[in-house]
Amino acid sequence: MQFYLPIAELPIDVLMILGMGAAVGFISGMFGVGGGFLMTPLLIFVGIPPAVAVATGANQVIAASFSGALAHFKRGTLDVTMSEIAGRAGVSSALAHHYFGGKNDLLQATMRHLLSELGRDAREALKRTTNARERVSAVIALNFSETQFQPDTVAAWLAFYVEAQRSTELRRLLRVYAHRLHSALMSGLTGLLPRKDAERAAETIAALIDGLYIRRALKDAAPDAASAVRLIESFVDLRLAGAAA
Repeated sequence: MQFYLPIAELPIDVLMILGMGAAVGFISGMFGVGGGFLMTPLLIFVGIPPAVAVATGANQVIAASFSGALAHFKRGTLDVTMSEIAGRAGVSSALAHHYFGGKNDLLQATMRHLLSELGRDAREALKRTTNARERVSAVIALNFSETQFQPDTVAAWLAFYVEAQRSTELRRLLRVYAHRLHSALMSGLTGLLPRKDAERAAETIAALIDGLYIRRALKDAAPDAASAVRLIESFVDLRLAGAAA
């Protein structure tokens, strides 16, 4: 059965790819060798262009390292080495160091990915709103969506908050996130409150979001997104009612 690969621009047998994946997975598990390191020459051998094969191998390493980092963050083990993260991910520490350099670089890559997803989802959610109040609610709900308010993601955010106090680059990334959240909230609040009041309300909502993430990270129970959204929405309703009085 042939399957066409649009990027490589050639058809390839599905059973052969599945067999290669199984063999690489077995060898990686037996000898602790990174799967991306083994898969790249095999892909070239079956006719995949070298550039595509190398990129495919790199994506495997990145995905595995990302999952390994999230696993450590979820367990609360912030003080870990790249070797431990690589071991958890099932890739060699040399490959992890090659692609990320160090633990902070891996956390930075993780958070860039999460922020990219958050930004994309925010744009889509705001497109569906029809008034200022809906924009505020959309931003609040987005931060507690199924893709964001999960144990692994919450744990990564907690690690991000902590490490940002020691890393200039992570601190800069945290400021970018804070600015984007503030701007998204202000896009709705300025249509409901005077400018100064909107600024204060946006700061409070952002603080509630961050606080609820930290509070969730310190608990063992499953995330309760609905409760978190209701709490913040109650604050917004009270703030708007106070302004109208």
